Amino acid sequence: MLNLTFVETSLELVPPEIIHHPAVKRNAKRRGKRAEESLLDRSLHHYAMIKLADSEKRGRPDIFQYCLLLAFGSPLNRADQLRVYANTLQGYSIRIDPETRPPRDGTRFNSLMEQLFLNGKVLLDSVKPLMTLKREKLSQLKESIAPSKTIALSSHGKPSSFHEVSQMLSQEENPLVLIGAYPNGPMDEATLSQADEVYSVHPEPLEAWTVTSRIIYEYEKSLEL
Repeated sequence: MLNLTFVETSLELVPPEIIHHPAVKRNAKRRGKRAEESLLDRSLHHYAMIKLADSEKRGRPDIFQYCLLLAFGSPLNRADQLRVYANTLQGYSIRIDPETRPPRDGTRFNSLMEQLFLNGKVLLDSVKPLMTLKREKLSQLKESIAPSKTIALSSHGKPSSFHEVSQMLSQEENPLVLIGAYPNGPMDEATLSQADEVYSVHPEPLEAWTVTSRIIYEYEKSLEL
């Protein structure tokens, strides 16, 4: 079983300090929503976000969407050999049912994430949640996964390759891989401290969805899926 956790995920509702900015109010009014119930989105709220702390890492829900689409559409997930989680920049953990089919449309996906943050869960029916959200540190999420080994993939890690890392993972009973789901900047030291090993799998930084698809593919090859 491969556990995949997207860390420092760029996913949050509009923070209180910018809910009165004209760009935020205008977009919320157009959608018939309150500003504080809207998902922060760089494409809509760029000028409002300029003075936010860590603004270069925030407001990109599309990164998480693309990663989920690739992960849940993989043969590894269809073989029930993949579990996917996320931990956001603001310290929320997301647990996702393997049967989840993320929306391909960006507007629908953002609406789903708004529902998740407002209600703490997204339901398939009255019983089974597709996603759940709770305030939780990455260390606490990791403890609940109880991985046999944790590897972080970062451009600042020890040089390696997708193939070499997947071979290491395939030797573990319950491995965990950490992938940064944000647009720019190095992985935080607090995040890296949760990994047993940190590897760079390419000479240049890669998009999170590329890393996701490649590591899953190489792991599938090691299992002959």
